[in-house]
Amino acid sequence: MMVNITVPDLSESVVEATIAEWLKKVGDRVEAGETIAVLETDKVSLEVVAPSAGVIAAINFPAGATVTAKTVIGSVNESGVASTSAPVPSQPASVTATSSAPPPRTEEARSATPVAQRVAAAHGVDLAQVPSAGAKVTKNDVQSFVSTQSAPAVTTASAPSNIPSSPPAKPAPSPLTANGSSGRREERVRMTRRRQTIARRLVEAQSTAAMLTTFNEIDMSAVMDIRKRRKDAFQKKHNIGLGFSSFFVKASIGALKAFPYINAEIQENEIVLKHYYDIGIAIGAEEGLVVPVLRDADKLSFAQIEQAIKDYSQQSQAGTLKIESLMGGTFTITNGGVFGSMMSTPILNPPQVGILGLHAIKDRPMAVNGEIVIRPMMYVALTYDHRIVDGREAVQFLVKIKELIEDPESLLIEG
Repeated sequence: MMVNITVPDLSESVVEATIAEWLKKVGDRVEAGETIAVLETDKVSLEVVAPSAGVIAAINFPAGATVTAKTVIGSVNESGVASTSAPVPSQPASVTATSSAPPPRTEEARSATPVAQRVAAAHGVDLAQVPSAGAKVTKNDVQSFVSTQSAPAVTTASAPSNIPSSPPAKPAPSPLTANGSSGRREERVRMTRRRQTIARRLVEAQSTAAMLTTFNEIDMSAVMDIRKRRKDAFQKKHNIGLGFSSFFVKASIGALKAFPYINAEIQENEIVLKHYYDIGIAIGAEEGLVVPVLRDADKLSFAQIEQAIKDYSQQSQAGTLKIESLMGGTFTITNGGVFGSMMSTPILNPPQVGILGLHAIKDRPMAVNGEIVIRPMMYVALTYDHRIVDGREAVQFLVKIKELIEDPESLLIEG
């Protein structure tokens, strides 16, 4: 009996997906529930599993093809016989020029991220030869390996030993030397669907919202003191570290309660004030920025917030984030400080009208009670939609954040 392999349901905001890779080929034996293909959407990567045990009888779309929900992309023959009338379709020229499916996964390939596998396949790199400092080979590991391996090749190609008696026809420039110069390398890499969506949404945010950013600075001494005194007991009790994120989530909620228009959105000629607090946490994943959401964050404990953020971070790195985790959100927090940023102007995550940017903590001389003392200071930034949030409210919002962080005990009341 033939059983169709179909694209799973996508969320309301995701219209289509790209087949990133096939993990099985026609004729391969599969078990029910076994992952046989990976789809790439605007937000996350999705796995397609075998609907039943049997043999892959047909693959209707190649890697790189765009499909929609419920599309039949192949079939499984439960009797264990591959179809001879439905060969694997050849990859279109337009797809071949920009992407290629990675090789079947081996023990080494399974230790690499999906993006790393695709980059390795595009360059013909054996992942087993790529060094990696982490548990998985990443895209950057592969690109670094390619750059080190390609340098000698350029030198050899630039000094041919045999000179023909008559000049041959000028060949078309290769992808790595598209400008015709062998000494200056270029490379074309297809933008992932997620990166295309990020680019589109950032441009939309700048063109549809009246964005403005205000800044303040926060003395992190009190929070750092609490973490120092409580971290061991917190870790022992909750089996999770006490970070800075939970403090800023709680402080943001307290400030949003005081200034509800920053927890709103514009729908046509109306302002929708939201009396719930779904806080988005921006995470820099390998394939691009993602913003999973802490639902009803005002009802979560410090430990629950820290655990949820840790889980989301691990899922984003593994490519297992669910679309539902990325939907909605009333306010966003992004932390460029983990990468060393001292100051930035974060861009709104539409339709939200506020985003809080955190930055690196640095010891700086500060005037306190008439004396110069060294304090751990952090610059914070609030980008807001000036259409419904005035500068006064934006400044007061950051002042409220500052007050709550510098007096952490107040978070128990207002957070």
